Amino acid sequence: MSNQQNLLVIGNGMVGQNFLVSLMASDIKEHCDVITFCEEPIPAYDRVHLSEYFSSKSANELSLVSPDFFNENDITIHIGDKAIAIDRNNKTVTSANGAVIAYDKLILATGSRAFVPPISGHDREGCIAYRTIADLDNMIAAAKDSKVGAVVGGGLLGLEAAKALQNLGLETNVVQFGPRLMSAQLDDGGAGLLKSKIEDLGVTVLTNKNTIKIIDGDSCRHKMIFADGTELETDMIIYSAGIRPRDEIAASCGLDIAGRGGIVIDNQCLTSDKDIYAIGECASWNDKIFGLVAPGYAMARTVVDHLAGGAEEFTGADMSTKLKLNGVDVASIGDPHASTPGSLVYSYQNGVDGVYKCLVVSQDNKQLLGAVLVGDASGYPTLTQYYLNGIELPQHPDSLILPSRSDESVGLGSDALPASAQICSCYDVSKGDVCSAVEMGCTTIGALKDETKAATGCGGCAALLKSVLDCELEKAGIEVNTDICEHFPYTRQDLYNLIMVEEIKTFHDLISKHGAGKGCEICKQVVGSILASYWNEYVLESEHVGLQDTNDTFLANMQKDGTYSVVPRMTGGEVTPEGLISIGQIAKKYGLYTKVTGGQRVDLFGARVDQLPLIWQELIAAGFESGHAYGKSLRTVKSCVGSTWCRFGVDDSVGLAVELENRFKGLRAPHKIKFAVSGCTRECAEAQSKDIGVIAVEGGWNLYVCGNGGMKPRHGDLFATNLDKQTLIKYIDRILIFYVRTADRLQRTSVWMENMEGGLDYLKSVVIDDKLGVCDQLEAQIQHVVNSYQCEWKTTIGDETKLKRFRHFVNSDKHDENIIFVEERGQIRPANLEERELLAAENA
Repeated sequence: MSNQQNLLVIGNGMVGQNFLVSLMASDIKEHCDVITFCEEPIPAYDRVHLSEYFSSKSANELSLVSPDFFNENDITIHIGDKAIAIDRNNKTVTSANGAVIAYDKLILATGSRAFVPPISGHDREGCIAYRTIADLDNMIAAAKDSKVGAVVGGGLLGLEAAKALQNLGLETNVVQFGPRLMSAQLDDGGAGLLKSKIEDLGVTVLTNKNTIKIIDGDSCRHKMIFADGTELETDMIIYSAGIRPRDEIAASCGLDIAGRGGIVIDNQCLTSDKDIYAIGECASWNDKIFGLVAPGYAMARTVVDHLAGGAEEFTGADMSTKLKLNGVDVASIGDPHASTPGSLVYSYQNGVDGVYKCLVVSQDNKQLLGAVLVGDASGYPTLTQYYLNGIELPQHPDSLILPSRSDESVGLGSDALPASAQICSCYDVSKGDVCSAVEMGCTTIGALKDETKAATGCGGCAALLKSVLDCELEKAGIEVNTDICEHFPYTRQDLYNLIMVEEIKTFHDLISKHGAGKGCEICKQVVGSILASYWNEYVLESEHVGLQDTNDTFLANMQKDGTYSVVPRMTGGEVTPEGLISIGQIAKKYGLYTKVTGGQRVDLFGARVDQLPLIWQELIAAGFESGHAYGKSLRTVKSCVGSTWCRFGVDDSVGLAVELENRFKGLRAPHKIKFAVSGCTRECAEAQSKDIGVIAVEGGWNLYVCGNGGMKPRHGDLFATNLDKQTLIKYIDRILIFYVRTADRLQRTSVWMENMEGGLDYLKSVVIDDKLGVCDQLEAQIQHVVNSYQCEWKTTIGDETKLKRFRHFVNSDKHDENIIFVEERGQIRPANLEERELLAAENA
């Protein structure tokens, strides 16, 4: 802009005022004579917080204009005067008060008006639009003799208006035409939770209500008649059912108007007249009206830049918003309705805490397209950065909305976590606390536990605590000790490779060649697991038995009362009537407590150690074999009834589950492994929560990997789709042996993959593309496990020397007389320690 020009602004709302402030901060203000029209009796004020006018803020406190702003900047403002006509030929504007002002450049910031549905009775006394401070004054006056109020519209302003009615002491209703609140910003889940929260605050929410007329009420001033035949009586009706751009003055002078209303603008916010700009809610860019102030402010900056000869463009705006509605945190980002073709949706809902979160991501899982947060919007800043900056999402995008957990945080990378990230939820220890402790000299897990108490509660954060410690030590230049223990200067992976390459078959040979001392509980059990997974020999052979923990030593899980559980395998959850009868008879004979487990098996509890061989002898005779519930190995393959029985079943999930369990039973691993097979996407077997999950689809089988239940639940990741059975089993073969070879000690598959550099994509490259050239080895190893399988209990009861270890007393066949039995819900079980002490006290 050159020379002195008249710059005229029509409208002094939030956007119009923002333009003036931006203009006054620029270099071109010296070349402008600025005039503005403000039809309201007061200058610009904050419409976003209008509801606060009813509770705490006066009109002056809502004002966006400092007292001397116009005088100090030599701006002429026509207060209470509305511009009514534009003469484009003569370049003048005429006002309602008769003023005629010439312009060189004209900026239209006329804003919008509240939409009032054109229904019969819409203009009755006490029916008020919710838009201006004058409207609010009318509401206050009408509320003096009203008891009930209704807001037509369940959007942002509608809910603000409902809060205003509550502040006025009225019984409040929200009438929404559509099926959900905030339909533009929220999906069904978020809107549903918001509705319940608003109702908890005492507001009645009526959705799917089309008001067809308003008549006299019987008990209230008005009666709203709805299209579905229902009605609502109310004394006040507030309209907040959306906005309409105020484009009348532009239309009357011949400027282009968009099909759905609004003054058409280009990327410089220029209208069809090169000397007239339009900004804010009156403007239509690319056939879009932007109903938030932030896009209007962006338009204002663009116009100032263009007037100064700059190249800034307005190319749309982010409509993300975060606010608190009636005390409820609500946020919406980008595309909350997953309207982008191919988009994927992750959602999390916590009904107890009243939290709903939803992510919409691109088909390749790498870009955030949208989000909805209700009840907890604390993640809004982070998600907004992902969305606005196109930052590639974590490997598992749902980690951004799920509660903090160890495997999730590790997946994000310890170094990427902010100092405020919670490491230990039991003792509320943050990453910053851990880092401070490391700086003070805590360089071991033990020292960190003593200093911070992290990992001394439930222990679920131990892996993450170790990850943070290692990361901080590396940054400080301190060597991170990854030795399995003091007897072996190797990791578990190193020991596995030594055993494999040198064909070492005993702990004695391994420690003689590569270790020192006699070993400890850590290295013995690690080596025992590796030897079992690679060579698959009988674990109670004399050279192996000393490596086993208590459970493996007795081929049974020791319970808290000192007795043991007996768990026969039921492949795929399938069992014959004769098998069930045998289990029932055995349980009754030995007085065992029976329970059907989540893994679709029958567990028998309360067996004494001396009873185990006898019980298993009868079970094996009845056709059962060890369920390996005591080992770090494949536990179960859960299944639904599949296409054999279920009318929704796509394929035979039971048959596949039985085949998979028979193939992988006995496979020893760093941790227990669980499978599930669902016959359709209804997911009755809960396959996505398992280490290996399989779901039948029309094109074959979908494979999910590295899901876990337990202390830190995690859904599995989709690994491959539409697989035939042969390819499916081949991929599972490779995944399991690669896990067995490369995982750390006692590491679940979920944490293994999260800690793996490259994560899921790397695992796919190894298993599907054979990136490492080891797939033939992996398949050969699993086939060796399959071929060498033996039921450990069948082998044990056939060897008299092995049965001697199941005596309670070394020198006697007598059993422990101290075991006392009690009744529980119709069954007999051994008493626990507290119950035994109580019974002993009573008998005394």
